[in-house]
Amino acid sequence: MKISTKGRYGLTIMIELAKQYGKGPVSLKSIARDKDLSEHYLEQLASPLRNAGLVKSVRGAYGGYMLAREPKSISAGDIIRVLEGPITPVEGIEDEEAVKQALWLRIRDAVKDVLDTTTLEDLIQHDDDKHQESYMFYI
Repeated sequence: MKISTKGRYGLTIMIELAKQYGKGPVSLKSIARDKDLSEHYLEQLASPLRNAGLVKSVRGAYGGYMLAREPKSISAGDIIRVLEGPITPVEGIEDEEAVKQALWLRIRDAVKDVLDTTTLEDLIQHDDDKHQESYMFYI
């Protein structure tokens, strides 16, 4: 399975919102600027995330987006499915011969397991750990 820019940038949006969880809305403009991404493209991704109930939008001068649920209750799989569709490494698995079908199903299940058991909280915790290690390295 190849995850496109939709999935990668959508995950970026969600990680940034998770980092700011409980602090109010975050503008897509600030995320785009900080990550050197297209604000217009991020706006296109925010709509399906909102429709899926993963984010809420806040209008106004200090508006933006915020997570609709706690970071620990949103998995990477939730985000990827909204933006990329079903998780499958190979199209037409059901048409494969049994030996190959078993392999593709094991791969699919392994990918699903990683995506479904990795939450936004896990990802921001990993990012915090990485920064601490880098900081410790440069002291």
